[in-house]
Amino acid sequence: MWFVQVPWFCVSGFGGHIRATGSTLVVQQDGRSREIPLAKVKHLLVMGGHSLHTSAVTRLLREGAYISFFAADGEPLGITRPFGGGEDREVHDAQHAVFGHSYALIIARGALTARLLEIENLERQQEGGLLYEGELQILHQSLEELQFLVRVEEIRRVHRLTSDMYYEILSRTIPGDLGFRRRTSSPYLDVVNTMFSVGYGMLFGNAAVAALGAHLDPDYGFLNRGTKGLVYDLIESFKPGMIDRPVLALIRAGLEEGEFECGESRCHISDDLRRRLTQIFHASIDQEKIDAQVMVMRNSLMLRSEYYTVK
Repeated sequence: MWFVQVPWFCVSGFGGHIRATGSTLVVQQDGRSREIPLAKVKHLLVMGGHSLHTSAVTRLLREGAYISFFAADGEPLGITRPFGGGEDREVHDAQHAVFGHSYALIIARGALTARLLEIENLERQQEGGLLYEGELQILHQSLEELQFLVRVEEIRRVHRLTSDMYYEILSRTIPGDLGFRRRTSSPYLDVVNTMFSVGYGMLFGNAAVAALGAHLDPDYGFLNRGTKGLVYDLIESFKPGMIDRPVLALIRAGLEEGEFECGESRCHISDDLRRRLTQIFHASIDQEKIDAQVMVMRNSLMLRSEYYTVK
């Protein structure tokens, strides 16, 4: 179990009351009251719907803290920074200046290692017969060869290839009538891809909140390019254990009739199944691991410490 002290504090869900008295931030929610020294809150993350008193805003800004606002699903909405504040700019500058190849390599190796472990676990559970001849050797060889690739685009190519192989292997553990053959893009035409997307969306939201709490630039990734690329980098190695494993366990337990309906243009899941998935992912997504990964990234950029994948 990971435990990491982070310089941000997140208030999620709905119905919270956030205020400040003296040198203390007070959060009242669900019949509980939490008191946090203002000096320990460098970044307040407000996720969902809450009442935020101006006393808290004023005192946090005077302490040099930032306040960021998110929708309930983790979508960033806006940020309030102290006058003249520049910590986020310092982190962004360090992130953009660093040599990205080594980060892309470590992220790709971490993702493939996590997927290999999941495949080997599934192979043991099925007592063999899951893999075609040579497949596991190809994946292990790809893992070894990654370190010799000199261009980031080559690393991305191997990452895409091994990711496609991983999902194709997963499809053999899933009943054929569910229609899952590989990981596809939205709109999803089968229930398995739809369930994966719910889990990946929740995982993404949790990581996006932590990344912004650490003042990282979410749109500047190393392995993944484009909008929110860094957030995708942060969650790559967590997908198999936190999302894929519980989805496959749910499928093995059996989906009930009426929990989903798939047509030619989209697959819809019922509100009951979505609630069930949300409960499962709340239990399987380890926020402390995500926070630890974010802090490893931030410390690597700002302190020039080693970057590694949290296991």
